[in-house]
Amino acid sequence: MNPTVLTILISSLGLGTTLTFIGSHWLLVWMGLEINTLAIIPLMIRQHHPRAVEATTKYFITQATASALLLFASITNAWTSGEWSLTEMINPTSATLALTALALKIGLAPLHFWLPEVLQGLDLTTGLILSTWQKLAPFAILLQLYPLLNPNLLLSLGILSTIIGGWGGLNQTQLRKILAYSSIANLGWMITILHYAPNLTLLNLILYIIMTLTTFLLFKIFNSTKINSIASSSTKSPLLSIITLLTLLSLGGLPPLSGFMPKWLILQELTKQSLFTPATIMALMALLSLFF
Repeated sequence: MNPTVLTILISSLGLGTTLTFIGSHWLLVWMGLEINTLAIIPLMIRQHHPRAVEATTKYFITQATASALLLFASITNAWTSGEWSLTEMINPTSATLALTALALKIGLAPLHFWLPEVLQGLDLTTGLILSTWQKLAPFAILLQLYPLLNPNLLLSLGILSTIIGGWGGLNQTQLRKILAYSSIANLGWMITILHYAPNLTLLNLILYIIMTLTTFLLFKIFNSTKINSIASSSTKSPLLSIITLLTLLSLGGLPPLSGFMPKWLILQELTKQSLFTPATIMALMALLSLFF
């Protein structure tokens, strides 16, 4: 890709996320999300491969649907309350619609169907941007909206995501699909605790981005997209193989690695809130994530 075009696209990605971060008006926030989506699409399709074209088309349709739903939610809220401010979403229907749109944008279950397929069709670099940078803007909105969102709906989405993220990755041999299901499970943990302790959601998001960045870069060094190619690459670089192993275990949440810390704190917070059943289900699903 032409370096000038690439620079413009990367700058647009940064601009879109920054707009969403600083915006307090719904239209500005929506515009930031749109710029983000439109900037990543040429990066996704640059391989000129049928799989990449299919993945880009799926991504575009999903994101366009989510954006339209988010705009509809903000217009409905403005219509009932006369306010365009992000934190003035007093209409519960609008808040639920906005949550649904953002869940579709980041790939929370049961709206996760596009994420494994899209990630599988991309190269590792674009997959890395999709798994890390593209999560920042929707989470910036969620962290501002959390007092207005329905805690039961957040809990349901979170538990369903950890279950699907745990079960979905079990029968996969493709590394990108495994990382997609791992992403769904991790997002489930973040959403579950969002209403009760948003600072834990932020901590989990930061750690998840660091671990996913490390994992994708290691796979890029090994040039591996399947499980058996990791096994064969261990002879070439034993040290990097050990780092890969530790990173993957940390992503799964094995104590005493850093990936365990947010899970432990979240389980602790859930038990403080007397949510014993969700905490138990999530802890068991974390075992499945660790297994694969």
